[in-house]
Amino acid sequence: MDINNLNAFLEVARRRSFSLAAEALFITQPAISKRITSLENELGTLLFNRINRKVTLTEAGHALLPRVQVLRNELEDIRRIASNLSGDIHGVLVMGTSHHIGLHRLPPVLSQFNRDHPEVQLDLRFVGSELASQSVERGDLEIAVVTLPYELPEQLQAHSIWMDQLHIVVSRDHPLSQLPMVSLETLVQHRCVLPGKDTYTYRIISQALEPLDQQLKIYLTTNYMETLKMLVSAGFGWSLLPDTLLDDGLVVVKTPLYLQRQLGVISHRKRTLSNAAKTLLAILDQFADP
Repeated sequence: MDINNLNAFLEVARRRSFSLAAEALFITQPAISKRITSLENELGTLLFNRINRKVTLTEAGHALLPRVQVLRNELEDIRRIASNLSGDIHGVLVMGTSHHIGLHRLPPVLSQFNRDHPEVQLDLRFVGSELASQSVERGDLEIAVVTLPYELPEQLQAHSIWMDQLHIVVSRDHPLSQLPMVSLETLVQHRCVLPGKDTYTYRIISQALEPLDQQLKIYLTTNYMETLKMLVSAGFGWSLLPDTLLDDGLVVVKTPLYLQRQLGVISHRKRTLSNAAKTLLAILDQFADP
């Protein structure tokens, strides 16, 4: 059974769209349609209903979806084991990372990896930390370099690389910028711009402010740290930003809080890492915090 056909089935099932699945797999829509047709012919059943441009799973598609997911992951694992035996570092490494880590932490790591192993094709996908963890669990990503959650599903494991110090920041003309110390009760009286409530970083500030978190005056949310920095600089409110984004245009507000988050690698406990992934992990450790 062709693994490319299985990947096509999984992507169409997840996105409910042939065109979106084609974009995700970097192939044309006719190519993904051909793969689905080939799989349906091989199985002797239709997997998708195609009515008025709406794509839904058939009863057979629903029944086969979880088993195809398991089969795809097992085939990928077999391929990695066989490839690893040669000792060569090659092939495709599919990894995910957040925009912030990709922009501010990974460049020197990826530069060294690409310089030392140009034969590896890096398929780097920018995705939120929460979705990246789910993608590793499903087998869509081999590894993810993201903000690490406090708890992971049993089948996933985390390896810490960096400790990110987080700060409450405001613009230079914000009322809180002139105070020597700001109580949490005073902080929540001012509006803020924060990451989305489904993010690990939001949970950090929400838990730190408990039970005052219900009083937060959230003006808007966005999961892009660089956007939050711009909004703070423009005077839209206070926010929570890491060391890597601090500059002279921002003022760190002194509060009783000490906030930090761990950044690192998430992988699957029961799947074999490719030689390429193992090599990248070794380079990441070279750039890890002491």
